Amino acid sequence: MTMLSSTQDGASVRRPSPPSPPPVAGPRRKQGGVILAVPALVWYLVFMVGPLVAIFVIAALHWPGMLQPISYAGLDNVRAVVDDPVFWESVRNTAVQLVLALPVMIVGAYMLGYYVAQNPPGHRVLRYLLFIPGLVSTPAKAMVFYAVLSPDGLVNGALDTVGLSSLTDAWLASPSTALLCLVLLDVWSGIGFTAVLFAARLGSVPAEVGEAAQLDGAGHWRAMWRIHFPVIRDFVGVVTMLQFLWTLFGSAQNVLLLTQGGPGSSSTTLSFLVYQKAFIAADLGYSQTVGVVLFLVGLVGLLTIRRVFRQNY
Repeated sequence: MTMLSSTQDGASVRRPSPPSPPPVAGPRRKQGGVILAVPALVWYLVFMVGPLVAIFVIAALHWPGMLQPISYAGLDNVRAVVDDPVFWESVRNTAVQLVLALPVMIVGAYMLGYYVAQNPPGHRVLRYLLFIPGLVSTPAKAMVFYAVLSPDGLVNGALDTVGLSSLTDAWLASPSTALLCLVLLDVWSGIGFTAVLFAARLGSVPAEVGEAAQLDGAGHWRAMWRIHFPVIRDFVGVVTMLQFLWTLFGSAQNVLLLTQGGPGSSSTTLSFLVYQKAFIAADLGYSQTVGVVLFLVGLVGLLTIRRVFRQNY
């Protein structure tokens, strides 16, 4: 196809028009994108949705061990869980763990991350030191805490040295302190890693925000909570969700390595009760009924945190 154009002397010149762009194969391109997403969708259905559905199915079964015959239980497992005092004690222990560990971890990590974000002397080394607990394996961290809190450990040795022998205790074997020791381990394990995340997010806040606060006469405390915190409020909500899930579902490994849920059931949490009933008591129906409760607690907790921070993420 050609186009007519005129020159300065009025003569007409035929010029070829630019080639029209090829038609876009919209439906075919979309179909190709769907095909590429099929493997990820299958993976999600098999390894994410599948186990979630299996929890609810197994919770309705009598299943006394992996190789044992299975029968339908109906609501028998629910009745057994509700009538079990160990379950209610594990609910109380889990609530205490979350109420103590989560606020201390988030508030402490935010304040520590704010300090690191101010780039004090040695801030690069400090970032690495804070990240170390996140790089240490759980068994290694448990061994460190056992060495510190055992009857002949560092804490009791220090109390003996300063003449406070009356305060020594078997910290991990005492019903009044075993759960608190686990909470302390959760805080120590998570606060440094979370502080590094907060420092990274605070480092992306425009410098003009802090400079304007200083010109208005705001000190570090006011700038930290009244200026910077609202700016990264959505990120605080995301980190709080992650730490909530980690504390709720990941406490079983610390309980298993340090206290075995004891003494008695004073340090048994919901996640450890799921493990204990499935792999020690060989009662899979009871175990997954507690797993359903754990799933519902996690879901309600996430929705509550999202509502508190009132952000869309």
